Amino acid sequence: MATARPRSQVEQEIRDMLGLVPSFFERIPDAILDYEWTLFKRYEFEDTALTKKAKQLIGVAIHSETKCRYCSLFHTEVARLFGATEEEIQDAVHYAKHTVGWSTYLNGIRQDFDEFENELKEIIEFVGDQPRIPAVKVAAGV
Repeated sequence: MATARPRSQVEQEIRDMLGLVPSFFERIPDAILDYEWTLFKRYEFEDTALTKKAKQLIGVAIHSETKCRYCSLFHTEVARLFGATEEEIQDAVHYAKHTVGWSTYLNGIRQDFDEFENELKEIIEFVGDQPRIPAVKVAAGV
């Protein structure tokens, strides 16, 4: 790990970016503050392979399941800051509900993993050979 910058320098950078040093950062030990801030800044406030907005919507979805009220609040508000609409936030939460439900079901019935993997390979090959995936129309109220 690179040599850490002095705490005062890191805190000034946090203050410059956020307007204050959140109290949870004040509790991070000096030896790792620079490292933690660098990661936090990169993954929460910078575009990476994913856009800032996409990452925040993923955070909304994840923490609707983990039920961490701190993270749910953070990711929802930062998603809005980066332009997420209420519809996108709701969609992320509904997707989390949907995919967690399938996980619960598949694990609950103890679906054979090898069979699942082989069937998925067949599905991917079949769908990949199609000119396009057909749009699925869902009736209102369904």
